[in-house]
Amino acid sequence: MIPDDSYKSISAISKGSYKEKGSKFFSFAFPVISEEEVKEKLAMLRKEYHDARHHCYAYRIGYDKQVFRINDDGEPSGTAGRPIYGQILSNDLTQILIVVIRYFGGIKLGVPGLINAYRTAAKDALDHTAIVTKPIKEEYQVLFEYTVMNNVMKILKEEGMGADAS
Repeated sequence: MIPDDSYKSISAISKGSYKEKGSKFFSFAFPVISEEEVKEKLAMLRKEYHDARHHCYAYRIGYDKQVFRINDDGEPSGTAGRPIYGQILSNDLTQILIVVIRYFGGIKLGVPGLINAYRTAAKDALDHTAIVTKPIKEEYQVLFEYTVMNNVMKILKEEGMGADAS
C-alpha cells in the first residue's frame, strides 16, 4: 500500500487510569467516525460519571486529519486537552476520541502535574488497545461518454482499480 491509502486508528474501545496525589484519572479511547458519534460518547460518559470534576478530551476525525478538537473542561488552559491530543499526534492516529475524567483528590497538582497526569492517563488507554493500520475505502462514480469507455477501462486496469459497470 502507498502511504496515502491507509490510516492508523485503534481496534476497539479501551480504558486506562492514573492516580496522583489523591486525584484519580480515568481514560477512555473510542474509535469514532463522526462528530455526532463524539457527542454521543461524551454525553454517555458525562451521564455515567456525573460526579466527576472534569471531562477533558481530544479527538481527530477524517483521513486527512483536519477535523480535531481539544477541550480542557475547566482545567487551566493547555493542561488537559493538549496533552491528550499529543498522544493522538505522537501515534499518528485519526478516527479517535480520547476522554480523561478527573476526580479531584483535594491536592492541586500544578500545571506540570496536570500535563503529566492527562498525558499519562491518555497513554494508558492507548496502551490497552491495538493500534491498527486500516485501508481507506471510498467509492467514486466516474461519468463519461460511451465513446471513451475503452480508454477509461484501460486506465482503471493499469491502475489496478476495480470497475463496477453499473
